[in-house]
Amino acid sequence: MKCPFCGFENDKVVDSRESKEADSIRRRRECLKCEKRFTTYERIDEIPYMVVKKDGRRERFDRQKILNGLMRACEKRPVPISRLEQIVNEAETFVIESPERERKTSELGELIMNRLRRYDKVAYVRFASVYLDFKDVQEFMAELKELLKAKDSPEAKGKGGTR
Repeated sequence: MKCPFCGFENDKVVDSRESKEADSIRRRRECLKCEKRFTTYERIDEIPYMVVKKDGRRERFDRQKILNGLMRACEKRPVPISRLEQIVNEAETFVIESPERERKTSELGELIMNRLRRYDKVAYVRFASVYLDFKDVQEFMAELKELLKAKDSPEAKGKGGTR
């Protein structure tokens, strides 16, 4: 820490106190060269994690918003809340691990849909119908056909993909 009076780079901490809000630490320092005292504040760097919307807007990542969407998609479905929490945790990790501290909502939506598809096909279709914003019934039917095709494939049958 440079002394604001003489620019010397060495000092000693004379006193440290937490702020009333407990969101920073106040430190009284004394320059080892000119012996003048000055105060510094230490705070946590809170750069938020962001998602980039389809129209280019940026918004804070919101765990609760994802959980709410999943809960709506899984309403009256046999998907435990712990599974939904797991999906939200994976989505949050995906955003946190981004070097830019942000991810496109399209990437996040794909991750969520892939997880839902594994756990419950009806919940997946519900989520996809809102997320993919189908323009007409034909697009919706095409997605359902893909889902049925995947269900009937030999790989799905070998992994317990049918009920």
